[in-house]
Amino acid sequence: MPDVILFDLFGVIARHQSPSARHTLAAIAEAPDDAFWEVYWRLRAPYDLGQVTGAEYWRRVATALGTAFGEDRVAALVAADVAGWSAVDDDMVALIERTAAAGVRLGLLSNIPEELAAHYERHHGRWLRHFDLVAFSCRIGRAKPDAEAYRWCCHQLGLTPDRVLFIDDRAENVHAAERLGLHTHLFTGAAAAAQAIGADGVRHDHTGRLSSWHVSG
Repeated sequence: MPDVILFDLFGVIARHQSPSARHTLAAIAEAPDDAFWEVYWRLRAPYDLGQVTGAEYWRRVATALGTAFGEDRVAALVAADVAGWSAVDDDMVALIERTAAAGVRLGLLSNIPEELAAHYERHHGRWLRHFDLVAFSCRIGRAKPDAEAYRWCCHQLGLTPDRVLFIDDRAENVHAAERLGLHTHLFTGAAAAAQAIGADGVRHDHTGRLSSWHVSG
């Protein structure tokens, strides 16, 4: 039975950007949606790794789009980007709180830039405090699905990979963790996650075997 549950943040505890949030960002940039989102994601990795600031990231986005953003536009984009990733799933927050109350150790591994990390620390400390390990990519210099991100977490937790259950909504991240020997659960919703970690009284591992790990609901 794993000793720690290691959660992803976005798409698991926090929600992905809504259509309106995505529209707002592209509108502020005054760029066509397809071109904007291609550049947004293509240039995102150094930002998530803490190698560039938010201002530098958005200047790079502007250059790739063949334009330039002034300081006010950059500030508006940073603010809208943070707002777009700031909504959380209340059911998952409740599950985290129940799991922590049951004495289960928790960890968090997220690909996240500094501005968003600081936002979550300011506004979501109530449930972030339940995590023994908070591994923000911008702080640790490693991001999923790089194997070093998972190894770093296991090292900090003082555990071998087979003692960790990793929950993420992206298949490539789950597969990378599996290759290192972590137990995994591909997130599809709070109910299935609750079952995977034992809120039904039984934990189902990635092979379908059962083990006792009870989290009262």
